[in-house]
Amino acid sequence: MARSPFPKKISDSHKRVDLIFSELPTEKTLQKIIKMTPDRIIRDITDSGLRGRGGAGFPTGRKWTYAREAEGDEKYIICNADEGEPGTFKDREILDRRSGKVFLGMAIAAKAVGANRGFIYLRGEYSYMAKDLLGEIDEFNKLLTSKSVDFKIELRLGAGAYVCGEETALIESMEGHRGEARNKPPFPATVGFRGKPTVVNNVETLVYATMIISIGPKKFEELGTKYSHGAKVFCISGDAGLKGMFELELGMKTDEFVNIFGDGATKAVQVGGASGQCVPRKKFKDTILGFEGVPTGGSMMLFNSSRSMYNVLKNYLEFFTEESCGQCTPCRVGCQQLLRGIEAVKTGRLPNTYLDDLIRVAKTMRITAKCGLGQSVANPFISIVDNFREEMMHF
Repeated sequence: MARSPFPKKISDSHKRVDLIFSELPTEKTLQKIIKMTPDRIIRDITDSGLRGRGGAGFPTGRKWTYAREAEGDEKYIICNADEGEPGTFKDREILDRRSGKVFLGMAIAAKAVGANRGFIYLRGEYSYMAKDLLGEIDEFNKLLTSKSVDFKIELRLGAGAYVCGEETALIESMEGHRGEARNKPPFPATVGFRGKPTVVNNVETLVYATMIISIGPKKFEELGTKYSHGAKVFCISGDAGLKGMFELELGMKTDEFVNIFGDGATKAVQVGGASGQCVPRKKFKDTILGFEGVPTGGSMMLFNSSRSMYNVLKNYLEFFTEESCGQCTPCRVGCQQLLRGIEAVKTGRLPNTYLDDLIRVAKTMRITAKCGLGQSVANPFISIVDNFREEMMHF
């Protein structure tokens, strides 16, 4: 496996992978895709162990299989480029530097499931990229036509709604409706865009699909661990000694990660952005960054001893309160009550024991909210309150 140059600090501890941003001949790879059968593509993706890189980690081969087996001649591929999780900036860079790999990943998915139309749903805040992307899409579509491939890609722009990162809310937005999550089941793989079978994968997942077809499933499967195959692009921010994007094999322990990227005084790592888990210093050695531990969509925020975890949690809750679509009561009301609750405890208007009541509210949201936004609020809330309770309390 080819490796790119990287800081010695990483080299001594853990190998940095160079798959996402490595160069790949587009036309040659497309020719290889054309020669493959749908069954062979799905088998390679399945054998590689690729799971969705948006954070949920659903097996990609299984999703494609559901869409392939779904009835109907009209099927769609959607690239979810609505990168709205705080602390993530990888999809923007991938689309800017390696858009061809994303297009190829969509073509691979299309061949696998029998789709002839694809869409890139681009985050509204990335609208400045649209002009260049449209030109690149046009060139790729011309290449597809020259190879007699019946598949075309189009671009759609979001309007800056965090909830549209959820696949069914994204589809609602694409159909011209308010961005709100649908009830599931049915899932998009069987009933998606315009009621047709639809594969929704994020930017990074599609690029890895391209690389798996290019290098073979075995080489990808050998990276990472038994339960977390392959690599991941980590977006490192906060109180970090080394910031930016780094593609690393999955399965690192958090203490190893902190030794590489921390500033020497790291007390907590927020894994997976605002909707992820907060890992405290006392759990660094036992926490794996992978699907068998704490999965991440890419955002890794480091906080050192100078930071107030109360302020961190308050910031997250303000974000969720603002971004809740308001469709379901658990999320709409729950986000507000959690925010008001920690403010009341911190100022002494409510007793410190009220934090236990708020944890019960968060747990209720996890099982009753309609989509991942409301369900995931419990992740930062419970992990921060449990591990940094004294910083939430009034003295």
